[in-house]
Amino acid sequence: MGSLSIWHWLIVLVIIMLVFGTKKLRNIGSDLGGAVKGFKEGVKDGAESATADANASKTIDVDARPKS
Repeated sequence: MGSLSIWHWLIVLVIIMLVFGTKKLRNIGSDLGGAVKGFKEGVKDGAESATADANASKTIDVDARPKS
């Protein structure tokens, strides 16, 4: 936590709660959580589509021989 002790951080937290209020902080937290969740889903979907594109572009090149 740097050079500040736990008491310094608690005082800063109390001041932030007094300035913004708990309801606004809760809304900010839920918005931030939703943004992180959306980012993770976007990265996951991007990786899946890249894998699907790589698998779709593979071709098998063989010579066909008649049965004897």
